[in-house]
Amino acid sequence: MLKCQHVEQRADALVDGTPLTWRERLALRTHLLMCRHCRRYLRQLRALVARLRTRSEPLSDQETAALLDHVTEDSRR
Repeated sequence: MLKCQHVEQRADALVDGTPLTWRERLALRTHLLMCRHCRRYLRQLRALVARLRTRSEPLSDQETAALLDHVTEDSRR
């Protein structure tokens, strides 16, 4: 069974759509079913990547602070 550290290392592949073997997908999905912390981490990572992809220019300092506040607030739940 995967540990949280392994999920963190492979989360980029899940978010970016990098091909995974069926064994990797199964192991990741099994872990995510049982670990709410990794589900939250993956959800935050997906939200961050989606937000960054919609921008054509860098975020302002104020936008960066607001985004970090949102991520920090979500991690406390």
